[in-house]
Amino acid sequence: MVDIAVLVSGTGTNLKKIIERIDAGQCAARVVGVVSDRKAAALDFAQERSIPTVTVPLTKRDDRTRWNEQLATVVAEYRPEVVVLAGFMRVLGVPFLNRFPGRVINVHPSLLPAFPGKDAPAQAIEAGVRISGCTVHQVDEGVDTGAILAQAALSVRKGETSLELHARIQQLEHDLLPRVIDWVGRNELDLGDPRSGGWHETDHVLNYRPNYRLNHRLNHRG
Repeated sequence: MVDIAVLVSGTGTNLKKIIERIDAGQCAARVVGVVSDRKAAALDFAQERSIPTVTVPLTKRDDRTRWNEQLATVVAEYRPEVVVLAGFMRVLGVPFLNRFPGRVINVHPSLLPAFPGKDAPAQAIEAGVRISGCTVHQVDEGVDTGAILAQAALSVRKGETSLELHARIQQLEHDLLPRVIDWVGRNELDLGDPRSGGWHETDHVLNYRPNYRLNHRLNHRG
C-alpha cells in the first residue's frame, strides 16, 4: 500500500479513475490529499469523498520559486510516499522536486521521448506517426524528460483529428496511471531503480514492469 498525494488542475478524470480502482481493490494506494493550483472540479469530487483538499494558487505576479516552496510544504503535510500529477497544468521547479526526489510521477499523452511538452497529440498528427499513446514517467527538472515507467500504445486512425486522438489516449491514461500506482503499492516497481526490470506487453499496452518479457505485438491494429 502506498500513500499518494494527487495534484490536479481540472475536472479530475484521472483522479476519479484512480479512486475507482482503489475502491475495486485494483490499486494498492490511499489518496491522502488532493492539491490544486486553482479552483477545480476535481477538488469538489475529492471533498465529496472526504479526501482533504487545498488550493495553492499561482498568479503572474507570484515568485515561482516561493510558490514551489509553498506547494512543497503544503503537499508534505500529507506525508505522501508518492506525488501523482493528474492533469496538473504547472511545471514543477527544483524546490518542489528536491522535497520528493524520484517520487513525483506524471502521465503524458505521447510515447515519450517523442512529442514532449504542450499539445502532444497535435504534434503526433502533424508528424504523421502511425502509433501514439501515453507515458507514465518520473518528473525531473526537464520537460517530460524523466525516467519512463510505463507506456500504452494505440494506432493513429486515418483522418482523425488531434482532439479525437487525445480523447482515445485519455482512455489509455485512465488505465495505465492507476496500474503504475498499483505496482508501486505492491512493491513490484521501485521508483529508486525504475529500469531494473523487464517488459510486459499485451495488445495496445507496453508496460514497464519487473519479471516480464517482451513479445512483439506493438503493430496490432484495433
